Amino acid sequence: MRHRKNNVKLDRNKTQRQALLRTQIFSLVKNNRISTTDAKAKYLRSKIEKLITIAKKDTLTSRRQVYQAVGNKKIGDLVIKIAQKYKEKKGGYTRLTKIGYRKGDCALITQIELL
Repeated sequence: MRHRKNNVKLDRNKTQRQALLRTQIFSLVKNNRISTTDAKAKYLRSKIEKLITIAKKDTLTSRRQVYQAVGNKKIGDLVIKIAQKYKEKKGGYTRLTKIGYRKGDCALITQIELL
């Protein structure tokens, strides 16, 4: 049974998942859109939307939470700067667009972008 199993493993251990998430957050914040597999895009979407919601508060505690999540103060400042753009918006900061299938292994490729 699958009851109450909410964690996504992406076929990686915890440290590799954290490193993947941090690099994808950095790329997304820097370039405003990235292309990745569908499973990674959905995982990234849930994490970045929660992070932007925390960063919108712009308090000392929220800043520390963002810095801890991304692991770098420079990237954290970028996330906080972007979050101020969504001050009035209640959610839905990203958009997922299915692009097609990767040639090598037919994995579904999805583009995730900040609105």
